[in-house]
Amino acid sequence: MAEFDVAAFKADLERRFAGALDAFKHDLGGLRTGRASVSLLDPVEVEVYGSRMPLTTVATVTVPESRMIVVNVWDKSNVNPVDKAIRAAGLGLNPIVDGQTLRLPIPDLTEERRKELAKLASTYAEKAKIAARNVRRDGMETLKTAEKKGKISQDDQKRHEAEVQKLTDKSVADLDNAAAAKEKEILGK
Repeated sequence: MAEFDVAAFKADLERRFAGALDAFKHDLGGLRTGRASVSLLDPVEVEVYGSRMPLTTVATVTVPESRMIVVNVWDKSNVNPVDKAIRAAGLGLNPIVDGQTLRLPIPDLTEERRKELAKLASTYAEKAKIAARNVRRDGMETLKTAEKKGKISQDDQKRHEAEVQKLTDKSVADLDNAAAAKEKEILGK
């Protein structure tokens, strides 16, 4: 009979909790806070060479100042598709084309838009918490199955369930902290 590998079990749960946090932080990176950021253009995909590609595969994105993003398109024939893709991404950015360079001034956020973005950040946080709870549920089911198959004792099962709960609580606290920091950044408080 195979032995239950506690270390591998915990490492897998920690990896999945970290994955939920990383995905959440990536989602937050796409929220505009009034400051220029290279990650603001992460969701932009450009239709070039007969397929859709991330913007970073056809151009260099830089932030020369806090209110400006500059996109240097490598191939002159891709300038119009890049311009179109940025406008269509729904980011509220209007590129100024200057040869193979697109300048993207970052407009000030209205109070209403700030509140919408804060609400969206909360929605992202809730999705991430659901992912964390799903990891917890999977971990608890794995422990129950291992106990039923006789791979671990009931006492070990209870102890490991408490550890899974601690990992879940830490993950949710990390998500809450990241959400609170982003909300503070968005609302400018």
